[in-house]
Amino acid sequence: MALFILALVLFIIFDILIRYIGRRMNEKKAQKDRAKALEVSLQLDYSTEAKTLKRAEVQNPKAKILCVDDEPIILDSFRKILVLDGYSVDTVEKGQEALGLIQKHHYDFVFTDLKMPEMNGLEVTKSVKHLRPDIDVVIITGYATVETAVDCMKYGAMDYVQKPFTEDELLDFVKSTLIKRQDKINKQLKPKVHITHLSSTESMKAGEFSIPGGVFISNGHCWAGMDQEGTVKVGIDDFARKLIGRIDDFEFPNLGMTVKKGQPLFSVKQGQKTITFNSPVSGQVKRINSHLKEEIESLSVTPYDSNWICIIDADNMDNEIKELKIGNAAVSFYQDDIENFRVALKGAKRVDKPKAEITGDEFYIGELENLEANDWNKMVQDFFIRRN
Repeated sequence: MALFILALVLFIIFDILIRYIGRRMNEKKAQKDRAKALEVSLQLDYSTEAKTLKRAEVQNPKAKILCVDDEPIILDSFRKILVLDGYSVDTVEKGQEALGLIQKHHYDFVFTDLKMPEMNGLEVTKSVKHLRPDIDVVIITGYATVETAVDCMKYGAMDYVQKPFTEDELLDFVKSTLIKRQDKINKQLKPKVHITHLSSTESMKAGEFSIPGGVFISNGHCWAGMDQEGTVKVGIDDFARKLIGRIDDFEFPNLGMTVKKGQPLFSVKQGQKTITFNSPVSGQVKRINSHLKEEIESLSVTPYDSNWICIIDADNMDNEIKELKIGNAAVSFYQDDIENFRVALKGAKRVDKPKAEITGDEFYIGELENLEANDWNKMVQDFFIRRN
């Protein structure tokens, strides 16, 4: 028995050692391939695309980056540091060349120097965000121009990196901006609505709005699911859940409470803010889902199915069901409200960004979290508190 245990331990150690050696060999091979790509790139002529273009491509890059700076030494630093760490990098010395490239190639980031002749970083930022709003812009700046770099963020720049920088500082910065970009993409909402038959244990498509088959939707964005006994499960729908974002707590209705359709039923709390949802049906509250307070994070999977807020014994369903939406009617309602929300958002002000008008059609999970009080109240009134 002891020999068997010893043999098993040795086998596990040997297996771990082999895996470690294999990983190290793969890492060294990847480093050699990246170094080779870097050497080759300096010998190629890309004058047909841009006179000053130098390109270094690696297999399965972490991201594709275009760097613009009128100082070749800065571009050399970017290229050597980032390529060896697994990024594909194009570099050019003029903003006009960068704008030509983004129309032919797909980049994740454009890093642009702020002070350049002919076309400065602010002009590059505005142009990139106009031509390719999907590309994130990062400003390269010196200490004296940090304030101007911050101003560029009003026009869509994601962040700025200050030169001179060490290798580790640049790598850490690019890693953090890549995480920020991936998080933004994951949270970006698309104006696509689909009927789903997923259970609460399955994830919905990221960034898309879902409505389960057989579920009714109210004008105030509550969902209502009926059973054969005539009771109705009620909760917040996917439109409300995604746009509200973080939910800290619920205020449930009292058991046995009688409510009329369109009257306040329950509230969602986010910090000091409260959103009251009106009942989609009339009747008496028979049950509340008290476990939801302890499992609020489950709403990030789905607000439907077992994540209902209360159950109502409906007493006028035959008449009230006509004002609720299901199937294609619910999808059309979502699409209209999504477009209305996008339009309203363009004139709104965010707390954590400069007080400049928001442009573009992008919006993200948790948009309400970042709105100033007046705009937050107006959005809540227009989309959730309105009468059913």
